[in-house]
Amino acid sequence: MSTHQHFLLHKPFGYLSQFVCELRKKKLLGELYDFPAGTMAIGRLDEHSEGLLLLTTDGRMSEYVRGRKVEKEYYAQVDGLITEEAVAQLQQGVEIGIRDVRYQTLPCAVRRLETVPDFPPRTRKIRDDRHGPTSWVSITVTEGKFRQIRKMTAAAGFPTLRLVRVRVGDIWLGDLAAGEVREVVSFALSCQEPELNNG
Repeated sequence: MSTHQHFLLHKPFGYLSQFVCELRKKKLLGELYDFPAGTMAIGRLDEHSEGLLLLTTDGRMSEYVRGRKVEKEYYAQVDGLITEEAVAQLQQGVEIGIRDVRYQTLPCAVRRLETVPDFPPRTRKIRDDRHGPTSWVSITVTEGKFRQIRKMTAAAGFPTLRLVRVRVGDIWLGDLAAGEVREVVSFALSCQEPELNNG
C-alpha cells in the first residue's frame, strides 16, 4: 500500500510554485497549507498564473503527470478579440523563444470561449476596460515549456492578460477556491473526479 500523499491546489495569483526561494518577499506554497515533508509541485505555474496545481510526495507520479501523455488545459484571457485565424495558427503550432532558442510548439487543441469563465476577480486588477476589449480562449497542450501559453498567444498577436490552468488529465479545477488545498487518495487520471481522502 502506497504511503505517498497527493494534493490538489488552486494556486492563487502572486505565488511561486515552489517551497523554497532565495528571493525575499516571495509568496511560497508552504504558506497555504501544512504539506508533509518531501511534497513537490508537479510542473509549475508562473508567479502571475493561477489555477490547478497537483502536488505529491511520489517522484514517479510527478514524472508521469509531467509527461506528454497527460493533457493540460488553460483558459487565457487575451488582449483583443481573438480571431479564427489566430486560433488556427495556435492549433497548428507557433514559433516561440525558449532560452534564446527558437522552438515550434506542437499542434494542440484551441477554441475560443463564447462565455466568460466564472472566475472570481483577480487580486490585482487586470486592467481598465477603457484599454479595449478582451476575449478568452481554451488551449490544451501536452508539453510544458517555460511560459509557453503566454508566449504562444503573444506570437499569434494576442498577448495573455490572465492565465488559469483548469485541467490536468481528467482532473478539473472545478469549484476549488483560490488558495484551497484538497488531499486526495490518488490522482486517478483516468477518472473525471479524483477520489477524496476523507481520512
